[in-house]
Amino acid sequence: MRLFVQVPCLNEEQTLPLVLESIPKEIPGIDEIHVLIIDDGSSDRTVEVARSFGVEHFVFHTRNMGLARSFRDGVDYALQHGADIVVNTDGDNQYPQERISDLVQPIVHGTADIVIGDRQTKTISHFSPFKKLMQRIGSQVVNFAGGTKLPDAASGFRAYSRESLYRLNVVTEFSYCMETIIQAGHKRMRIDSVAVTTNPKTRESRLFKNIFQHMGRSGQAIMRSYIMFKPHAVFLSLGLLFLILALIPFVRYLVLMWIGSAGDHVQSLILGVALLVGSLLCFALLVISDMLRTNRALVEESLERLRAVQYAPQNQIDPTVPSAADAVRHPSMRVTPPHAMRGMHDDGTEADRA
Repeated sequence: MRLFVQVPCLNEEQTLPLVLESIPKEIPGIDEIHVLIIDDGSSDRTVEVARSFGVEHFVFHTRNMGLARSFRDGVDYALQHGADIVVNTDGDNQYPQERISDLVQPIVHGTADIVIGDRQTKTISHFSPFKKLMQRIGSQVVNFAGGTKLPDAASGFRAYSRESLYRLNVVTEFSYCMETIIQAGHKRMRIDSVAVTTNPKTRESRLFKNIFQHMGRSGQAIMRSYIMFKPHAVFLSLGLLFLILALIPFVRYLVLMWIGSAGDHVQSLILGVALLVGSLLCFALLVISDMLRTNRALVEESLERLRAVQYAPQNQIDPTVPSAADAVRHPSMRVTPPHAMRGMHDDGTEADRA
């Protein structure tokens, strides 16, 4: 069984050695352990530090593309190189890499498709009481949206089986954490949780400026994913709510008309019509979203089959062969040898092939 530990990095020259030193060299049930660095547009010596520790697998972004894109590109590289399990950790040494062995065991034994490290946020000393509260509420919201029971839905310390990655589709540009849980929950994947502790804080988060920005972006991702999988719960509820609210001014107007005073209360009729139109629009959106959900299910099934063919053993790249591509660093560009250009994407990302 082949394991890839992917580490998204953005200027992690100082903390990356701590991460690489603590990644286990041997894990029960795992035959091969490979480390993959996703350089998300770093301007420091992140890549040089990684190479000095013997890392041979890299995905380069010529500019900062964000955590979600880094995750997607890292997964694509790992699957092309025959990964059976992909573990995602951070380059700031937030997570205890020595617990990777515990993280992958449920997948190795076939009892889980995805395993998430529970940071036990209520015990983290550098989290303020407000942040601890928001982390708990956020996990509850994600669990409601995805039908899961996870204590720490925002944790990025995760292990994914090969089959689960075939079925997950990350479309958000902010963070994959919430989206993949909601998708996995609705697709009936087996999700497990392993209690871990976090390392001392090394720097401020670069994913968001403050907790309110994080809450806003996470809320958007959760709502988008929830509507994607449960349009009936959203639009049917809104449609019925508007319909009930529309009946109130209509009934009021009819009562006033019966007693002969309706002429002075036309605004009740106008409000009722407006709410009724809102209700009809919600029911129309329900029909459209249901059709889109059916179409999305068919597309996702096609994508899953396509990935199974794309990452079939005969199409995989041998991960034991050292990568020959070496980026020439410059503040605004990366230079890649011609034989590695077939991994280049149009949007400025480059997959470093062996």
